[in-house]
Amino acid sequence: MKYYFNEIEAKWQKFWSENQTFRAENESDKEKFYVLDMFPYPSGAGLHVGHPLGYIASDIYARYKRHKGFNVLHPQGYDSFGLPAEQYAIQTGQHPAKTTKENIETYRRQLDQIGFSFDWSREVRTSDPSYYKWTQWIFIQLFNSYYSLDENKAKDIQELEERFEKEGNGNVNAASDEKVELFSSEQWNGFTRKEKDIILSKYRLTYLSDTEVNWCPELGTVLANDEIVNGVSERGGFPVVRKKMKQWSMRITAYAQRLLDGLDTIDWPQPLKDSQTNWIGRSEGAMVEFKVEGHDALIEVFTTRPDTIFGVSFMTLAPEHELVSRITTQEQKTLVDDYVLSASKKSERDRMSDVKSISGVFTGAYAVHPFSGEQIPIWIGDYVLASYGTGAVMAVPCGDQRDYDFAKYFGIEIPNIFKDIDISETACEDKNAEIANSDFISGLGVKEAISKVITELENRGIGQGKINYRLRDAVFSRQRYWGEPFPVYYKDGNPQMIDEQHLPITLPEVEKYLPTSDGKPPLGNANVWAWDTRTNAIVANELIDEEYVFPLELNTMPGWAGSSWYFNRYMDAANDKEFCGKSAINYWKDVDLYIGGSEHATGHLLYSRFWQKFLFDKGYVPVEEYAKKLINQGMILGTSAFVYRKDGENVFISKGLIKDEKVQPIHVDVSLVNASNELDLEAFKKNTFHKDLKDAEFILEDGKYIVGRDVEKMSKSKYNVVNPDDICRDYGADTLRMYEMFLGPLEQAKPWNTAGITGVHGFLKRFWKLFHAGGDFAVSDQAPKPEELKVLHKTIKKVDEDIANFSFNTSVSSFMIAVNELTALKCSKRSILEPLTILISPYAPHIAEELWSKFGHKESIATATYPEFESKYLIESVKTYPISFNGKMRFTKELSLDLDKSEIEKAVLEDERTLKQLDGRTPKKVIVVPGKIVNIVG
Repeated sequence: MKYYFNEIEAKWQKFWSENQTFRAENESDKEKFYVLDMFPYPSGAGLHVGHPLGYIASDIYARYKRHKGFNVLHPQGYDSFGLPAEQYAIQTGQHPAKTTKENIETYRRQLDQIGFSFDWSREVRTSDPSYYKWTQWIFIQLFNSYYSLDENKAKDIQELEERFEKEGNGNVNAASDEKVELFSSEQWNGFTRKEKDIILSKYRLTYLSDTEVNWCPELGTVLANDEIVNGVSERGGFPVVRKKMKQWSMRITAYAQRLLDGLDTIDWPQPLKDSQTNWIGRSEGAMVEFKVEGHDALIEVFTTRPDTIFGVSFMTLAPEHELVSRITTQEQKTLVDDYVLSASKKSERDRMSDVKSISGVFTGAYAVHPFSGEQIPIWIGDYVLASYGTGAVMAVPCGDQRDYDFAKYFGIEIPNIFKDIDISETACEDKNAEIANSDFISGLGVKEAISKVITELENRGIGQGKINYRLRDAVFSRQRYWGEPFPVYYKDGNPQMIDEQHLPITLPEVEKYLPTSDGKPPLGNANVWAWDTRTNAIVANELIDEEYVFPLELNTMPGWAGSSWYFNRYMDAANDKEFCGKSAINYWKDVDLYIGGSEHATGHLLYSRFWQKFLFDKGYVPVEEYAKKLINQGMILGTSAFVYRKDGENVFISKGLIKDEKVQPIHVDVSLVNASNELDLEAFKKNTFHKDLKDAEFILEDGKYIVGRDVEKMSKSKYNVVNPDDICRDYGADTLRMYEMFLGPLEQAKPWNTAGITGVHGFLKRFWKLFHAGGDFAVSDQAPKPEELKVLHKTIKKVDEDIANFSFNTSVSSFMIAVNELTALKCSKRSILEPLTILISPYAPHIAEELWSKFGHKESIATATYPEFESKYLIESVKTYPISFNGKMRFTKELSLDLDKSEIEKAVLEDERTLKQLDGRTPKKVIVVPGKIVNIVG
């Protein structure tokens, strides 16, 4: 019988859907196991073969755990808010909801055809009001909370307000803005409601503030650092500048130490943990105050090396530092203003990575050294970031190479504070160098000097010892339409939360998705976007007054809002009363296996840990870390194709003919190139995005244009994507699943090669053939032979170990070996093939279901118990002995391991090959080592 994979796969996908085969229950006597994928953003391009890699791996593991008797939760959904859909809406005028829905339908079709065992009854979409209602609810909880440093947890802001009423804030130890003025209870009780709200905002876990942001005028929105590449937006390549805007922020810094400590409790890849550790950036040192000469101003500096304070010869401020405009002299103003403008056009990432360029401008102002009283020139330089530390650096050129290079470049003094160290050519960065020329710490070692300086700073009231973090509070506003609306209206300029019983606050209709003419976010285009506190409803803007109707927030939440808690929603996705019911979340608790990309290390994976810890503090979730184990899948790379155009000419040169010419490589659609790397010229001219090829000249090799090849990231922009629809059509989903696993270790990047897929497809045909003879299903109930049992149990053992170690590629190899060996043995025994079918079903579920039904089973193979490995079948009953004559092996002979020495000797001497070797001679000695060797001397 032929292997009709298309029919088989369609049949079982329909069966799984109709029978909800993979639906998980929130109550079960079985042990729970929660397998999670990072849910996709549904782009218009659909899936390419690189996207399903992690999903296939997680699906294999989910199916395997079901066979092992677990109640498995394996959900899926869509991260469906975001900038791409909005940009498409701007270009086409279509509502983002429409294009998002269409994109989701494409994704769902593609996911279904690959045969994933998702529990679709729990599907979530971040753009669905029934979902983002709870994102808004979490935002309100954050707004109504503060972080107690005494208890090291989030608490209700109401409790803080009650403390203020009784005792003021003098004894309050809480995460807050840097500068919060002290007040007594009497003062607090005398403040107006507006004044109280402003003070409370300095403590809230989400708050409004003027923040330095990455502003993209062309897109009309703020961008995160990871949305910027080389100073321009990743999407569209538009210029990005730094500017101050009033933004919502999340006080993630309150959780910095807990985010670090939590990494020790979870099984996540070490490189990813290192990324988060570095991003959080814990450092110990001192905060030091420098007075600005002639101004009522202080510059605060955090330094990890307070022992080098006597080596300070200048200070550098970030161009965005709030003091720059105040302290700059009139003579330097033009230079400083020009430099500030230039720096605003660079992203923070570019400024951090550019270690070669030296640039800066003197402000004309001077600081006063806190100990020596000497004048210290104040410069600005773009290597200092406003978002890191205090945005100011006390420069010690003798001890820091970047400061040294800056000082040399601008001719600034470089005093030496290290004993017997030559700094004429380079800075001394030896952290153990003895301190000299440094007043009261001269002659001390580093640790002792640091301690003494901190003590002196604190005694004089000009500084203190401090632990600092590189992590900054997360900007939470976006000037976009297609995102979660904030549940916020403004009364007297202060934000007010809409009562949670009135959620969700849904997106209004707008005619344009661009910012308004006066620069307001797209929601400013809505005619109905105000909150009536009498009716608790959204009303027309024209009704806004000062007593009952107030403007709603115009910004929307960022893309990471909905993805910071979705793993909890899957546990109870249909609950319209709570973000997740207590019984459900206490049953599932956390994710047992999470698979996704390492590119989310300091974005989603950091923010989601923050939200989980907050929800834990408030008693909404039972665990502080939501994912026990995380695996970063590698990338499937595409094999790109290139044509080569001569510089300045409309001439394309075939790859083999390029010699000394300067050429520009241009990506070409891989579908236009055959296996011999020959380009279909006519198709290229018709379909390429270049408009000037009609009259182009092509220099050919033997009448052919041969393209260049390179392996790089699979991307639509590189024209090297392979559509899984084509693979499923031509070879089947089971072949796609097994081939993606066969390519190499899960965590490693590996190139796609469609030509190699035929080997896996051929294997599945051979597997199918094991069960059939003469076109019929032909499996017997005969007892299996020892060698057949050996093949089966060797495979059970290996595949079980491989899945436990996520070595899916070697499992596929084991299946291939097993099928080859069973084919050679002409095995058609039910007792061998039935358990083998269960073994392979997590990898190739469609063919396994079909064969399982042919065995007569009515239930899905997903309900079958995983075969148990029995070691007795791998115990060898015979030994292949090397038979040697005078130490030289002449042949081998299989003998039972039950034979004793005399029986072994007798059997060997009676062998015809022995008689031939002896040629009538009587051996002098026969050496027998049972289970090892036989040596005939003679």
